Amino acid sequence: MPLPAWHQPWLRSWQESGERVAQAVAEGAALHQALNAGPRAPVRFVPQSALPAGEAYESFIFRTGECPTREGLHDFFNGLCWMCFPETKKKLNQLQAAEIARAGVQQVRGPVRDALTLFDENAAFLLAPQPLWNALVVQDWQQLFVGLRPLWQQARLVLFGHALLEKLVDPRKAITAHVYRAQPAIKSIADLDRWIAGDLRTEKLAGKPFAPLPVLGVPGWWAGNENFSFYDDSLVFRPPRLPNNR
Repeated sequence: MPLPAWHQPWLRSWQESGERVAQAVAEGAALHQALNAGPRAPVRFVPQSALPAGEAYESFIFRTGECPTREGLHDFFNGLCWMCFPETKKKLNQLQAAEIARAGVQQVRGPVRDALTLFDENAAFLLAPQPLWNALVVQDWQQLFVGLRPLWQQARLVLFGHALLEKLVDPRKAITAHVYRAQPAIKSIADLDRWIAGDLRTEKLAGKPFAPLPVLGVPGWWAGNENFSFYDDSLVFRPPRLPNNR
């Protein structure tokens, strides 16, 4: 398993727990064992083979309190998310299990399960003044990252999705988060975790309340964006899609 570059700004908040787990794996522990030896999580990590054939992953976690875990960065970051955002991860699992109990496992997930999966895999939380959020929602990238650049000193972007974190181990300009707005006054990760868990509701998620954000555009996160031509790349910083676009 490649070691993440913990000095990168998007990984610094994950470093303390992540380094301990990564070191245990490097010394020969299976990932589930290394995660269980780390900071306490609301689930016990077990090998992927513990998941019975035919049972949905989310239902198994809800029923047993055990999280099947494969070797590799994807489940490494998923385990860290369980440690750092225990209330949010529990709430996501409860909502997934309730949807499965209501509708079963279908070929098409449906809007709620689709949004829950998107959130779990690729969400980031933006704590920012209103003008930044307004510019993000309409994908006014020049205003967001150039015109309002000083305002980013009052903002914080916290990554959550474990697939997003995995992709950023090998950072590329096009990597995009699905941003969920959080209250800007929140100070700690623990408070953010509790707030997000309390805010998650199926009716809200069904509307996919996310805004796309290419994360390497965040001021201070990537040296290349100090040159404002960085944001001229329309393949990454795309114009908003109008309702009549196809």
